[in-house]
Amino acid sequence: MFRGTPLLLQLFLVFFGAPVIGFEVDPWTAAAVALTLNAGSFLGEIWRGCIEAVPRGQWEAAAALGLNYRTRLRDVILPQALKIAVPPTVGYLVQVIKGTSLAAIIGFTELTRAGQIVNNATFEPMVVFSIVAVLYFLLCWPLSLLAGRMERRLALAQARA
Repeated sequence: MFRGTPLLLQLFLVFFGAPVIGFEVDPWTAAAVALTLNAGSFLGEIWRGCIEAVPRGQWEAAAALGLNYRTRLRDVILPQALKIAVPPTVGYLVQVIKGTSLAAIIGFTELTRAGQIVNNATFEPMVVFSIVAVLYFLLCWPLSLLAGRMERRLALAQARA
């Protein structure tokens, strides 16, 4: 359900739907719940796909060694899946950061909404939204750098093994 519907709709459903079933939620809570459910569904699918991408022979080899399922996952499969999962996981986390701008629609004051408020006071849209863009970049760029570093470390660890 969460992967098949837009994040904006999910924000609306949580914020306006929760009071219908008896839960009063503030914009902060609604944004947190909607973003968490959305990210959880996508990240779960990313990781499921990465685990399934580990060659079947690795599963069979771990079973042939007599490892139980939990040990197979922890010691053999997940380390290999991690290497596959880093780029799409980080890519999606960057999308989540940028997706927080949609929370302004339910009254949550996040970075883009704060930019709108400042712009309404200063009437300097190019300056204000250029600063907002730089701030989003400064939030997302370190994630990309971290991902590159993790990929290099994982490749180096695999080369040593």
